[in-house]
Amino acid sequence: MNINRPIKIVSTGFYLPKAISSEELERKHKLPKGWSERYSGVKNRHHVTFESNGYMGARAIESALDNSKLNLSDIDLIISAGATFDYPLPNQSSVTKSELKDGLKFNIPTIDIDTTCLSFVTSLEIASKMIDNHQYKNIIIVASEIGSKGINPNNSETLTLFGDAAAAIILSYDENGDSSFIKGAMKTYSEGVYHTVIKGGGNKYFFKDYSYDQELHSFAMNGKKLLKLAKKELKLFTNEFFEDLEYTMEDVDVIIPHQTSKIGMSLFKKTYNLKDDKVMSNLSEHGNCIAASIPLLIHQSIENKKIKRGDLCLLLGTSAGFSIGASLFRY
Repeated sequence: MNINRPIKIVSTGFYLPKAISSEELERKHKLPKGWSERYSGVKNRHHVTFESNGYMGARAIESALDNSKLNLSDIDLIISAGATFDYPLPNQSSVTKSELKDGLKFNIPTIDIDTTCLSFVTSLEIASKMIDNHQYKNIIIVASEIGSKGINPNNSETLTLFGDAAAAIILSYDENGDSSFIKGAMKTYSEGVYHTVIKGGGNKYFFKDYSYDQELHSFAMNGKKLLKLAKKELKLFTNEFFEDLEYTMEDVDVIIPHQTSKIGMSLFKKTYNLKDDKVMSNLSEHGNCIAASIPLLIHQSIENKKIKRGDLCLLLGTSAGFSIGASLFRY
């Protein structure tokens, strides 16, 4: 549904841990030189050393606040948008808030939204419906992801693909400007529910019943089945997304896709026959950062003046589950 709400991205921020080059990773795991860039499309990524999800998320929030005219006391809600977390309990957003410099001073409510790689896209849609200029005037969405710890070192594709990062975006009600949230949508295709999975760690394979096993407790995906499902459904999804709008895909100024993989990005561009200058990417420099990929790329695109005020922007991606989601907004 086209809701066209007066919502504005007023500020962005980020945090990156230590950079890890592909050469370094290839030497460590005895892979041929150049393997990572050739097969996964990733030249560099960042992996945590001492950092937690909460630490990185708090630094990203503080970065976004520093880049704005707002203080933490002006924030009405913090949403943690992501698939990875520090603890099963409490919720990640409450942990992230406690890590903020002034996090103990203000009793800001915190909620988590997890649609894996689409968590930020989903959170943006939900936040846009919550901001009412009364109870919620300013909302922070933070995506802090540590994918490096869930990687199976025996799987070269995923080993070289994932990076760690955190990015935060501040949304505000702004009825006097041209910025707006136009539409969000998501569909879940359950035939692909287990095409991407970490089986161990939840109640199905509870830690008391199943001791640590590299295969059971690491990220696994069936790339061929994922690509087949995405190829089948992606174009249909976007056609339906735009059918009740006054815009088409061609009207969009900037497209921020989820940074899936080299093959996934190639499929995305071929599906829509898009020009490279319209589609933003940071896969080569950061890898797949799960839900942090899209907000990090938004931040970088704004900083590099690839996104300008008034631009029509589309966020689009896929996630484990298997889901396709999108959000359209006027920056």
